[in-house]
Amino acid sequence: MRYVFRREYRKEMFMKKYMKKSEIWTFGIGLFGVALMTGWMPDYTATFFADFAFKGKGFDPTVMGNMISMVFLVAGIVGAVCELIIGLLVDNTRTKFGKVKPWVGFGVVPLSLVAMLVFIAPNTNNQTLAIIWMFVIYSLYTAFSCAVESPANCFGSLCSPNPSERSSAISIASFLRSVGQSGGMVVILVVGIIMKAVMGEQQFKNAEGRGIDLIISTAVCALGIILFTMIFFVNNKENVPFTQEKVNLKDAIKVVFTYKNLLMVSLTKLCGFGRGVYGTVSLYIAIYLLGSKDLKLGLLLPMGIGTAVGTLLVNFVLKKFSTKQTFILFCAYGASSLAILFLVSKGIGFNDGLIIPFLILNFFCGLQHGNTNVTPNIMIADCVDEIEYKTGKRQDGLAYAGYGLFSKIASAFTKGLGPWLLYTWSGYMVSTDANVAYAAQTDATLNKMLMIYTIIPAIFVVLQAVPILFYDMVGEKKEMITKALAERREADNAAKADAVAE
Repeated sequence: MRYVFRREYRKEMFMKKYMKKSEIWTFGIGLFGVALMTGWMPDYTATFFADFAFKGKGFDPTVMGNMISMVFLVAGIVGAVCELIIGLLVDNTRTKFGKVKPWVGFGVVPLSLVAMLVFIAPNTNNQTLAIIWMFVIYSLYTAFSCAVESPANCFGSLCSPNPSERSSAISIASFLRSVGQSGGMVVILVVGIIMKAVMGEQQFKNAEGRGIDLIISTAVCALGIILFTMIFFVNNKENVPFTQEKVNLKDAIKVVFTYKNLLMVSLTKLCGFGRGVYGTVSLYIAIYLLGSKDLKLGLLLPMGIGTAVGTLLVNFVLKKFSTKQTFILFCAYGASSLAILFLVSKGIGFNDGLIIPFLILNFFCGLQHGNTNVTPNIMIADCVDEIEYKTGKRQDGLAYAGYGLFSKIASAFTKGLGPWLLYTWSGYMVSTDANVAYAAQTDATLNKMLMIYTIIPAIFVVLQAVPILFYDMVGEKKEMITKALAERREADNAAKADAVAE
């Protein structure tokens, strides 16, 4: 009888729905709100620092270009440290709201305020002071974004103990997050259109030359992140119980660096850090290769749509293949699509005829990002189960912090490499005219910009698949651990019921 009961319990566990339908969507709405702010900030911050913040001050452009690279490198290291600290704090958080939700709900207001300050540069003729300001303000923004973004992603492992329901919820949330990453650029475009209509063409150009459109767009996105995360905060609950043991720094280091499968997932970020350099040059691709700053949205929107479609496609592929197979398959596809984009662009040349093919191929390049948005998050949730199975501790915060730590280190390398490639390696020339936003560039610079957007990322897309070759939380092992945890929770609940009865 006991065997039959447990078999039926396990069957019920795999079929039971723990989330209301509205919770699945509001989880995604929360991630949409976070991405609305964080999805576009790094790239536009780089161009603000380089092209607008201190225009006309007579600063040495070579020194500023090198310092901008260092700003993002240092901020990335700060973010990596913050990830570990935030993960440790999350796993030690015990509130009536849960362990993750308080960080998201109460962290968005200070994050929004700091994001606003990023685009308000000090009026100074002292280059050293300007450089110090860039280091301080962007490191501060990075720390606050860690305190919100990492816990928000962590919610995926707490939304349901049912792996199938959890994977679907993460997929839908990742879809909405990818939409949010493009949403910020839509805000910037709409703000520009409204400003131009209100101020006139010339006045708008003067305001754009000082980055005022970025300040207004940030304020709009700040209101958006607060609104959308509050919807998530009110409607969603954590359906996986947290264990009561406190975790310490030793636990943190052990979780992040000694559990093989989690480490392999995290290393995908480090091995593939250069795949993100395309973001640094995307604005300049729109300006110089396609002919208009406004085409950055036209450039990245097809990629964003491709990313959104890719998240849905990944969910379909996961029904046929394991997470390991899915990740490797999409990496091979991603590298191939970027190589094709490079060859087609070189064949057509940098003229009006390139616009349509470039935008179409951008959609197909975007499909690969659905994989990196969805599959690692599902893998991490599976790794949390594996760690709980081995240790008896549910360490969601630290597991996602480990991935986040490597992500921030990778982002630091990306944000250090990207500006260096653009402002130093490519030979990019900064405008010195206060009323002209962007200077003309040589053909050699344009060719290198195209490589930064395609070939260099393609190499790193292949490299990021290497660690997953050693990942094994799939198949029978995954099923065995899920069943064992279900039985353990059943026994814990029965013991609690007996204690109450006595």
